[in-house]
Amino acid sequence: MWLRAIFSLIFVLLSCILSAQNGITGNPDWQIKPAFNQGFVLIHRTSIGHLVKGYPSIYEVNVSKPTLGNKLWHLENNKPDIGLTFQCLDFKNPQQLGYALTLAPYVELPLNVKEKRSRVIMRLCWGATYITKSFDVHSNRKNVAIGSHVNAFVQFKWYWHFQLTKNLRFEPGFAFSHASNGKAKNPNLGLNVVSLNAGLNFLIPSKKPKQEITNVDSSNQVRSKNELFAFAAIGFNQREIATDGLKTYVLSATYQRNVRNTHKFSAGIDLFYDENFLYDYEVDFQKKPQGMDQFRISARLGYSYNIGRISLPLEMGYYVFQKTKPDGIIMSRIGVRYYSACGLVGHFGLRTHFAVAYCFEYGLGYRFFIK
Repeated sequence: MWLRAIFSLIFVLLSCILSAQNGITGNPDWQIKPAFNQGFVLIHRTSIGHLVKGYPSIYEVNVSKPTLGNKLWHLENNKPDIGLTFQCLDFKNPQQLGYALTLAPYVELPLNVKEKRSRVIMRLCWGATYITKSFDVHSNRKNVAIGSHVNAFVQFKWYWHFQLTKNLRFEPGFAFSHASNGKAKNPNLGLNVVSLNAGLNFLIPSKKPKQEITNVDSSNQVRSKNELFAFAAIGFNQREIATDGLKTYVLSATYQRNVRNTHKFSAGIDLFYDENFLYDYEVDFQKKPQGMDQFRISARLGYSYNIGRISLPLEMGYYVFQKTKPDGIIMSRIGVRYYSACGLVGHFGLRTHFAVAYCFEYGLGYRFFIK
């Protein structure tokens, strides 16, 4: 039920992004980009090898707007494109995996400052995907990769701009796509697809005049080099198939150092309370005595790349305290954070243990500026 609510929320947010994009980019022009990808499933576990029946195809329709350069974060990121992608991924295994239908926002960052006819671009994309076939104990027991229909979707793409005409561009490249539910429902080995991409970008010029740039909006510029950031979050984890999902809580405190407004380096401490360790799974889920067994503490380092008020953290830490027999001693986190002007921070992250998903985190925090 909560996954459906999250998917609905993502859909509403994406609609708001599209309706507000003219204000975000300052550019009245639009771009329509159909693309085709052909690739292969990356077999990261031998237990999913039987699910690979052919070479997957990805069909994309992308709608985007180029930024104009009227905001500081446009210039810091070489005037990126902001868009929304709808994708249909055919796994070539209709009985066990079916198809993935994806809706996700993205930003495409030029990797070189100079604008020219051939240019290297990187796409960062994170949204939601609906996979038509998931694990079912009666009808689809062999699908050990995907345990739920609704999953998070992450895509990284690197490609080249080749300007054919003023309004037409050819965009070849390659992509990495990933789908997973963050172990909210087991099994959850996830699916990874590596593919070659070919797209055409059609620029649709607007009859409205482009905004004249007289000054640059720098409202998203950080107020100090040093800041303290704290957040609280909740996550959901299903330990065993056909059992109830258990909650995990986190309180986090972090020191962050801002560099050039686009980079954050951090060091912090996380306190976790995991309901997973309330039960003894070897004795028919018998409840254990209360105590410190459910708590874990990690010390970590991190880096975040900032695109305006959006920050993309990558963190890695070590559990300095955990009494229960561990399922991992190294934790890592990737995610998305939104830094508001008033100091409030929205947090969405994925905690993993040695690249094995543990849970998604949904939280709220605050940052304190150190003068």
